[in-house]
Amino acid sequence: MPDRSIDLETAEPVGGPVRHSGPGVVPTVAAPSYGRLFLDRAAATPEREAFRYPAGSGWASLTWDQARERVCNLAAGLLGLGIGPEDRVSIACSTRVEWVLADLATMCAGAATTTVYPSTQPEEVAYIVADSGSRIVVAEDEAQLAKLREYRTRIPGVDRVVIVDGLVDPADADWVVTLADVEALGQSRLVEQPTLVDAAVAAIRPDQLATLIYTSGTTGRPKGVELTHANWTYEAAAVGALGILDADDVQYLWLPLAHSFGKVLLVAQAQIGFSTAIDGRVESIVDNLPAVRPTFMAGVPRVFEKVYSAARSRAHEEGAAKERVFDWAFDIGARVSALRLSGQSVPPLLRARHSLADRLVFSKLKTRLGGRMRFLVSGSAPLAPQIAAWFSAAGLDVLEGYGLTETSAGTTINLPDVIAFGTVGRPLPGSEIKIADDGEIMVRGGGVMRGYHGQPEQTAAVLSADGWLATGDVGELDELGRVRITDRKKDLVKTSAGKYIAPQAIEAQFKAICPVVAQMVVTVRNYAAALIALDPDALQTWAAAQGVSGDFAALSQDERMRDYLQSSLDELNGRLNRWESIKQFRVLDHELSIAAGELTPSMKVKRSVVESANAELIDEMYRADGPANRSARASDTAGEESA
Repeated sequence: MPDRSIDLETAEPVGGPVRHSGPGVVPTVAAPSYGRLFLDRAAATPEREAFRYPAGSGWASLTWDQARERVCNLAAGLLGLGIGPEDRVSIACSTRVEWVLADLATMCAGAATTTVYPSTQPEEVAYIVADSGSRIVVAEDEAQLAKLREYRTRIPGVDRVVIVDGLVDPADADWVVTLADVEALGQSRLVEQPTLVDAAVAAIRPDQLATLIYTSGTTGRPKGVELTHANWTYEAAAVGALGILDADDVQYLWLPLAHSFGKVLLVAQAQIGFSTAIDGRVESIVDNLPAVRPTFMAGVPRVFEKVYSAARSRAHEEGAAKERVFDWAFDIGARVSALRLSGQSVPPLLRARHSLADRLVFSKLKTRLGGRMRFLVSGSAPLAPQIAAWFSAAGLDVLEGYGLTETSAGTTINLPDVIAFGTVGRPLPGSEIKIADDGEIMVRGGGVMRGYHGQPEQTAAVLSADGWLATGDVGELDELGRVRITDRKKDLVKTSAGKYIAPQAIEAQFKAICPVVAQMVVTVRNYAAALIALDPDALQTWAAAQGVSGDFAALSQDERMRDYLQSSLDELNGRLNRWESIKQFRVLDHELSIAAGELTPSMKVKRSVVESANAELIDEMYRADGPANRSARASDTAGEESA
């Protein structure tokens, strides 16, 4: 495989791809390893806060030096358990400070972290642990340990399980130790060999395996993506070069750390030196934000969709007068946002109206987000342009970015004040983008993976000898080099009349129009139809406004809900080409969930799972003898012929 470490200052594009150098000074050379990056950060700012985490009814924190001490003790403990260069250490744990410490300890020991979502089913946990060749597994609690115990015969290579919460059952004493035990072991080893961890870090090569992330995927067996130390330190240097963050920032981090999106935020932190408050409990976000008062937060589109939907629903509930004020404020905000993003000044009268709108409406939203939020970051799936524009109108830019596990998460990002809604921005410094003849987005740069673990043929299918990765996404570049994603290549569907339909774009638009919708799954045979899943909170809000009651299943099938969804679909169809319009829909009587396997841990819909589970509903929408379907086909054909 080609060497993908990169000199950010001298890297030059080849041929046609657009390359964005970004603002600020680009570091000449990235750190040689993630372990070195972390230790250098701790040495540079030892007394500054590194991590904040829940403790009792409040928060505790670690300075960079305190974090370094704990990480080095754990790293020495791992070395004492026999871990060597590139040996795999699996972490099956939710987002919490111990995940970060265990990962950093693995980095400083010269080993490689294999990430495991805590929601992963036992059989798949066994597959990932075995396929990765993990020798140690860090398990959060008894629930994660039970998965390993159930399939112990399938993971004979595991020497030790390190449990974070709880005590060791005597029956497991032959292979289970606590995290505190490992830390104590390391502490005693460092008394005997003070330079043990320093020597391990010094021996790490940039091209050495650092992280193995198994793609959750929407179909098929997960593949292990091999990411090196050079991948992560490139990402850290590239994000640092953007100049949008500094050491005084405070991040609120709730994203799954088993996902590359969460991990790239941690390496950026080590590069820049800001503080991170860590709590993976999604249900605690609303309470935590005012307590932490972060200056930025990253999330997946579903989070921003819920904020948007809740705010609109709340305004509607408070009566016609307040709803008019709400709509007026966002109209003013949208005008100011458009002027700002086009580089124009805001006229004095509009500025005064905007100040009033901020006092009456926008300040309340900002307060709910902690009161200091400078911007938000969205990734992992498409965010509807209307929702991004709505946040911008409120004075809260959402910087939408793009990347894959195979590119260490970060490939492109919109930057403050130069946002183009509906795009994911320009490439990071040192990365290149080009569009293949068939529209597929190709990426080359320091973040591109080493390959798929143990799968050379799969690697060769997507990664060329000169370093270009075929992303599987279809898109285009605008005149400023900003990337616009159309859809996943495999999800694009051609109708019987030869017209292409991009399901993701339609789904994102609908969620922006209809606040009660959580997910939409567009299906295409001879025309487009859709399965619709509702958001439980928004559904209850709607029910209260309608004066009706019932459980989720009953409310989802209520005739008034169907009428509401139909009116929203009519609005959607008015924005689409006629061959794209949704002719039939069915409402699911349950919420889609990660636990049921319908969503990935990053909240993307697993289309194949949802479609398979609801095959009868889909067949019903396309049944030839339905009068509505005959009308739909006639309308669809007429639209395609006129297009």
